[in-house]
Amino acid sequence: MMMKLTAILAMTADGKISDRHKTRATFASAVDKQHLRERLTEVDAILFGAGTLRAYGTTITIPNSQWQPINIVISPSGRFSPGLPFFTQPVSRWLITTSTGAKFWQNESLDAFERLIINNEINWLEILTQLNQLGITKLAVLGGGELVASLLTLGLIDEFWLTICPIMLGGKDSPTPVDGIGLPSPQLLELLSVHRVGQELFLHYKCINNLSF
Repeated sequence: MMMKLTAILAMTADGKISDRHKTRATFASAVDKQHLRERLTEVDAILFGAGTLRAYGTTITIPNSQWQPINIVISPSGRFSPGLPFFTQPVSRWLITTSTGAKFWQNESLDAFERLIINNEINWLEILTQLNQLGITKLAVLGGGELVASLLTLGLIDEFWLTICPIMLGGKDSPTPVDGIGLPSPQLLELLSVHRVGQELFLHYKCINNLSF
Protein backbone atom coordinates (compact mmCIF):
# COMPACT_ATOMS: atom_id res chain seq x y z
CA MET A 1 0.00 0.00 0.00
CA MET A 2 1.23 3.49 -0.83
CA MET A 3 1.67 6.20 1.78
CA LYS A 4 0.98 9.85 1.02
CA LEU A 5 3.06 12.50 2.82
CA THR A 6 1.83 16.09 2.89
CA ALA A 7 3.84 18.89 4.46
CA ILE A 8 1.68 21.62 6.00
CA LEU A 9 3.45 24.81 7.04
CA ALA A 10 2.80 28.50 7.61
CA MET A 11 5.62 30.88 6.72
CA THR A 12 6.35 34.59 6.60
CA ALA A 13 6.52 36.55 3.35
CA ASP A 14 10.31 36.20 3.50
CA GLY A 15 10.13 32.42 3.90
CA LYS A 16 10.65 31.90 7.64
CA ILE A 17 8.74 29.54 9.91
CA SER A 18 10.12 30.98 13.15
CA ASP A 19 12.56 33.59 14.42
CA ARG A 20 16.28 33.05 14.98
CA HIS A 21 15.58 31.82 18.52
CA LYS A 22 13.29 29.11 17.10
CA THR A 23 10.47 30.19 19.36
CA ARG A 24 6.82 29.42 18.85
CA ALA A 25 5.47 31.08 15.71
CA THR A 26 2.53 33.37 16.39
CA PHE A 27 2.06 35.04 13.02
CA ALA A 28 -0.55 32.70 11.52
CA SER A 29 -4.18 33.78 11.74
CA ALA A 30 -7.22 31.96 13.09
CA VAL A 31 -8.13 31.24 9.46
CA ASP A 32 -4.83 29.42 8.96
CA LYS A 33 -5.35 27.40 12.13
CA GLN A 34 -8.77 26.36 10.88
CA HIS A 35 -7.21 25.49 7.52
CA LEU A 36 -4.71 23.26 9.35
CA ARG A 37 -7.47 21.53 11.29
CA GLU A 38 -9.34 20.85 8.06
CA ARG A 39 -6.22 19.29 6.54
CA LEU A 40 -5.77 17.11 9.63
CA THR A 41 -9.19 15.54 9.12
CA GLU A 42 -7.80 14.12 5.87
CA VAL A 43 -4.87 12.19 7.38
CA ASP A 44 -4.28 9.25 9.70
CA ALA A 45 -1.37 10.77 11.62
CA ILE A 46 0.79 13.85 11.99
CA LEU A 47 4.58 13.87 12.26
CA PHE A 48 6.70 16.57 13.87
CA GLY A 49 10.14 16.96 15.39
CA ALA A 50 11.09 17.36 19.02
CA GLY A 51 12.12 20.97 18.37
CA THR A 52 8.59 21.78 17.25
CA LEU A 53 7.20 20.03 20.32
CA ARG A 54 9.51 21.95 22.66
CA ALA A 55 8.61 25.27 21.03
CA TYR A 56 4.85 24.81 21.19
CA GLY A 57 4.44 22.43 24.12
CA THR A 58 1.15 21.21 22.71
CA THR A 59 -0.32 19.75 19.55
CA ILE A 60 -3.22 21.04 17.47
CA THR A 61 -6.43 19.09 17.86
CA ILE A 62 -9.71 18.87 15.97
CA PRO A 63 -12.41 20.48 18.11
CA ASN A 64 -15.70 18.74 18.88
CA SER A 65 -14.38 15.43 17.61
CA GLN A 66 -13.71 12.21 19.47
CA TRP A 67 -11.34 11.20 16.67
CA GLN A 68 -7.90 12.76 16.51
CA PRO A 69 -4.98 11.85 14.23
CA ILE A 70 -2.12 9.94 15.82
CA ASN A 71 0.64 12.30 16.93
CA ILE A 72 4.10 11.00 16.03
CA VAL A 73 7.17 12.71 17.45
CA ILE A 74 10.61 12.12 15.92
CA SER A 75 13.52 12.52 18.36
CA PRO A 76 16.74 10.46 18.14
CA SER A 77 17.72 11.56 21.65
CA GLY A 78 14.25 11.17 23.13
CA ARG A 79 15.03 14.08 25.41
CA PHE A 80 12.11 16.38 26.10
CA SER A 81 10.07 16.99 29.21
CA PRO A 82 7.27 14.57 30.12
CA GLY A 83 5.70 17.56 31.87
CA LEU A 84 4.71 19.27 28.61
CA PRO A 85 0.97 19.94 28.22
CA PHE A 86 1.15 17.73 25.12
CA PHE A 87 1.08 14.68 27.39
CA THR A 88 -2.29 15.62 28.88
CA GLN A 89 -4.02 16.20 25.55
CA PRO A 90 -6.56 13.60 24.36
CA VAL A 91 -4.49 12.20 21.48
CA SER A 92 -2.64 9.00 20.67
CA ARG A 93 1.13 9.55 20.95
CA TRP A 94 3.89 7.58 19.22
CA LEU A 95 7.63 8.21 19.37
CA ILE A 96 10.23 7.49 16.69
CA THR A 97 13.63 7.30 18.36
CA THR A 98 16.82 5.32 18.80
CA SER A 99 17.58 2.64 21.38
CA THR A 100 19.27 5.32 23.50
CA GLY A 101 16.30 7.65 23.21
CA ALA A 102 13.86 4.88 24.11
CA LYS A 103 15.66 4.12 27.37
CA PHE A 104 14.57 7.39 28.96
CA TRP A 105 10.89 6.61 28.50
CA GLN A 106 11.25 2.92 29.30
CA ASN A 107 13.30 3.51 32.45
CA GLU A 108 10.91 6.16 33.69
CA SER A 109 8.03 3.74 33.20
CA LEU A 110 6.05 6.60 31.75
CA ASP A 111 2.80 5.83 30.00
CA ALA A 112 3.33 8.81 27.69
CA PHE A 113 3.63 7.03 24.35
CA GLU A 114 1.43 4.21 23.15
CA ARG A 115 4.12 3.02 20.77
CA LEU A 116 7.90 3.40 20.50
CA ILE A 117 9.33 2.92 17.01
CA ILE A 118 13.05 2.27 17.37
CA ASN A 119 15.31 2.84 14.40
CA ASN A 120 18.92 3.57 15.30
CA GLU A 121 19.84 4.91 11.87
CA ILE A 122 16.64 6.97 11.47
CA ASN A 123 16.17 5.33 8.09
CA TRP A 124 13.04 6.99 6.75
CA LEU A 125 12.28 4.34 4.15
CA GLU A 126 12.25 1.71 6.90
CA ILE A 127 10.31 3.91 9.30
CA LEU A 128 7.62 4.87 6.81
CA THR A 129 7.26 1.28 5.67
CA GLN A 130 6.70 0.28 9.31
CA LEU A 131 4.16 3.07 9.79
CA ASN A 132 2.38 1.93 6.65
CA GLN A 133 2.26 -1.61 8.01
CA LEU A 134 0.67 -0.20 11.16
CA GLY A 135 -2.17 1.21 9.09
CA ILE A 136 -1.01 4.75 8.33
CA THR A 137 -1.58 5.63 4.68
CA LYS A 138 -1.86 9.43 4.91
CA LEU A 139 0.70 11.35 6.95
CA ALA A 140 0.92 15.11 7.55
CA VAL A 141 4.37 16.57 8.26
CA LEU A 142 4.17 19.70 10.40
CA GLY A 143 7.84 20.57 10.80
CA GLY A 144 10.35 21.63 11.59
CA GLY A 145 12.38 22.55 8.57
CA GLU A 146 15.13 19.99 9.08
CA LEU A 147 12.59 17.17 9.25
CA VAL A 148 10.96 18.39 6.04
CA ALA A 149 14.38 18.64 4.38
CA SER A 150 15.36 15.10 5.35
CA LEU A 151 12.16 13.69 3.85
CA LEU A 152 12.32 15.90 0.77
CA THR A 153 15.94 14.89 0.12
CA LEU A 154 14.71 11.31 -0.23
CA GLY A 155 11.82 12.33 -2.47
CA LEU A 156 9.25 11.18 0.08
CA ILE A 157 6.97 14.23 0.30
CA ASP A 158 4.08 14.23 -2.16
CA GLU A 159 2.45 17.60 -1.54
CA PHE A 160 2.92 20.92 0.23
CA TRP A 161 0.36 23.22 1.77
CA LEU A 162 2.08 26.56 2.38
CA THR A 163 0.37 29.52 4.00
CA ILE A 164 2.12 32.82 3.29
CA CYS A 165 1.51 35.30 6.12
CA PRO A 166 1.89 39.09 5.78
CA ILE A 167 4.93 39.54 8.01
CA MET A 168 8.72 39.38 7.71
CA LEU A 169 11.20 38.13 10.32
CA GLY A 170 14.49 38.15 8.44
CA GLY A 171 17.76 36.68 9.66
CA LYS A 172 20.07 34.07 8.21
CA ASP A 173 19.56 31.92 11.31
CA SER A 174 15.76 31.96 11.20
CA PRO A 175 14.47 28.52 10.15
CA THR A 176 12.77 28.00 6.81
CA PRO A 177 10.25 25.38 5.62
CA VAL A 178 13.12 23.34 4.13
CA ASP A 179 16.09 23.86 6.41
CA GLY A 180 19.55 22.35 6.84
CA ILE A 181 22.42 22.40 4.37
CA GLY A 182 20.22 22.39 1.27
CA LEU A 183 18.76 19.79 -1.04
CA PRO A 184 21.12 17.72 -3.24
CA SER A 185 19.08 18.83 -6.26
CA PRO A 186 16.18 21.25 -6.78
CA GLN A 187 12.68 19.98 -5.99
CA LEU A 188 10.22 20.82 -8.74
CA LEU A 189 6.68 21.75 -7.75
CA GLU A 190 3.37 21.88 -9.61
CA LEU A 191 0.96 24.54 -8.35
CA LEU A 192 -2.43 22.93 -7.76
CA SER A 193 -4.32 25.86 -6.25
CA VAL A 194 -4.04 29.36 -4.81
CA HIS A 195 -6.58 30.73 -2.36
CA ARG A 196 -6.57 34.13 -0.69
CA VAL A 197 -8.29 34.88 2.60
CA GLY A 198 -7.71 38.38 3.90
CA GLN A 199 -3.98 39.05 3.84
CA GLU A 200 -2.94 35.38 3.70
CA LEU A 201 -2.28 33.18 0.66
CA PHE A 202 -2.90 29.44 0.79
CA LEU A 203 -0.75 27.60 -1.76
CA HIS A 204 -1.16 23.92 -2.62
CA TYR A 205 1.71 22.24 -4.46
CA LYS A 206 2.42 18.79 -5.80
CA CYS A 207 6.02 17.55 -5.70
CA ILE A 208 7.30 16.35 -9.06
CA ASN A 209 9.44 13.23 -9.42
CA ASN A 210 9.04 12.10 -5.83
CA LEU A 211 9.74 8.47 -4.90
CA SER A 212 7.15 5.85 -4.04
CA PHE A 213 7.69 2.92 -1.67
